[in-house]
Amino acid sequence: MPRAGPGMRVLIFDLDGTLAETRLDIAAAANHALRVVGLAEIAVDRITTFVGEGAARLIERCLGARRDLFAPAMAAWTAHYEAHLLDTTILYEGVAATLARLSVPLAVLSNKPKAMTHAILEGLGIARHFAASLGGDSLPSKKPDPSGVREILRRTGAARAVLIGDTPVDVETARAAQIPCWGAAYGFAGRAALEMAGADSVFDRFEEIEKLETA
Repeated sequence: MPRAGPGMRVLIFDLDGTLAETRLDIAAAANHALRVVGLAEIAVDRITTFVGEGAARLIERCLGARRDLFAPAMAAWTAHYEAHLLDTTILYEGVAATLARLSVPLAVLSNKPKAMTHAILEGLGIARHFAASLGGDSLPSKKPDPSGVREILRRTGAARAVLIGDTPVDVETARAAQIPCWGAAYGFAGRAALEMAGADSVFDRFEEIEKLETA
């Protein structure tokens, strides 16, 4: 993997909806948790709108008013997702080849728990490309708090960064860290939401990152 040098910029990637299509496995675990606590299942598209602020927030949104069921639902989701997080999850088209061609330091900043983030990166064969990877429990605060960006800058030695993600949470994180954000229109939130949130650039295909990086 490329190492940071004086003035180099690190590209920081979100995971879900940016590098990998994970929604079916996340939703399957969420609906398993709902069944365990005796609640009705939720459509995948709706669960997808709950993703981006970490596993606990996902479960809270799935439960709605039944926050009293959080502990057993969270435990059920975690156990199921740990066992099935690669059942249907795949890289988006062009991700593996593009990561291999990029000649700048790369990192991952996800709100997914660190162990799950690492398992997916390893399972999909791309972990070797990243100089650093942080999950939602790597630091006391998660996105949109900018501490993850700052920690990646510290670990990589890069002077600058760009955050690449697919939801307004990523845009908000970049703004808090005072860095640019490039939005993945193919991800969970879509182009309109990213543009409304103020992403500096929005791309339709992962390969476009190479042009953005050299612009």
